[in-house]
Amino acid sequence: MKGIRSLILVAGAIVAVLFFISSSCKKKAPLIPIDNYHPNSITLQESCVSCHAPGERAPLKDTHPPNEDCFTCHKKQ
Repeated sequence: MKGIRSLILVAGAIVAVLFFISSSCKKKAPLIPIDNYHPNSITLQESCVSCHAPGERAPLKDTHPPNEDCFTCHKKQ
């Protein structure tokens, strides 16, 4: 009985995490363009922050949700 409760708790935690990730992308996020600034090989968030941080070439808008991982919402073309 105790094992079933633990399993239900773990399953609930997984569902909560997946819901949080999907809800952080409520509207369809723009695709990552393929251009000179966004090479097809871009895979690290640090590459995004170098241009999209405050005071950089293309800072994120104030309305942008907290960005833990850019690739959760933004996909490559």
